[in-house]
Amino acid sequence: MQGDLSYFCTMEKAKLIIGTRGSKLALWQAHFTQAKLAEIGVDSELKIIKTRGDQIQHLGFNKMEGKGFFTKEIEDALLRGDVHLAVHSMKDLPTNSPEGLCITALSYRANPADVLIINKNSVGNKILKVKENGIVGTSSARRKAQILDFRPDVEIKDIRGNVPTRLRKLEEGNFDAILLAAAGLERLELDLSAFEVIYLNPKEFVPAPAQGVLAFQTIENDFATRKILKKLHHSDVSTCTNVERKVLNLLDGGCQMPLGVYCERDDSGYYHVWAAKAENWDSPVKRVNTSSSTTFNLAENILEKLMD
Repeated sequence: MQGDLSYFCTMEKAKLIIGTRGSKLALWQAHFTQAKLAEIGVDSELKIIKTRGDQIQHLGFNKMEGKGFFTKEIEDALLRGDVHLAVHSMKDLPTNSPEGLCITALSYRANPADVLIINKNSVGNKILKVKENGIVGTSSARRKAQILDFRPDVEIKDIRGNVPTRLRKLEEGNFDAILLAAAGLERLELDLSAFEVIYLNPKEFVPAPAQGVLAFQTIENDFATRKILKKLHHSDVSTCTNVERKVLNLLDGGCQMPLGVYCERDDSGYYHVWAAKAENWDSPVKRVNTSSSTTFNLAENILEKLMD
């Protein structure tokens, strides 16, 4: 049997166990989830789980095999019944859930943009302000491809570790600039006054599918937990991230694919999608965009343009 559902026999005494990674950002996400559950009268506790992405710090993602670097061990814990729900950065989740699991609800969407953070000693007068031939730190193939598309002169160097660790490496001069997600920086409320900070327009420097969104994952047949989490669900966010992740799914890609997709809905109800894809991190980037009054076949239209 997948998962121990006996804890719901007495609902008023139920306590959900949340599976999470142990980084500061992952813990922020888990505590945020706890607070939202508390608002609807549900008690919870955290169980910290170390993932392969946490354990292997010397390789860039493009050198690691498979998918789900930051999710598989947590998903295994769900399937064993060790935890009742998992909180993930949705951009880290493969588009196909393991058998027996499902994404039950999504959070609000934080700022989806990427941020270029520059050591003030490395500010130059070229586009994006990084000095000529500067060293830019990122382990994301998508970010590598797009920064090189704007600045082919820069040198790319892999960087791993949590957000504060990366900022420390930048401050110590190991890099001239690094690329990070705005959502994580804003959620951690980090002081960036020591750096030059440039927020990159997500329509130009296209983020990962579902960047800025938290996904709540459960056992598929755990209907009690799923009913609770539906109260936290943001359906408007889901509509746009479904388009983004469907493009990724159609390309059979994981988080190491050099692909950015961003969808937004305007006040008139029209959907606008921007995508950027490269064959490899050091290959040319193809950029496309399209608009539609409906999401029907929207991902397929983007894919057709990318492959044209």
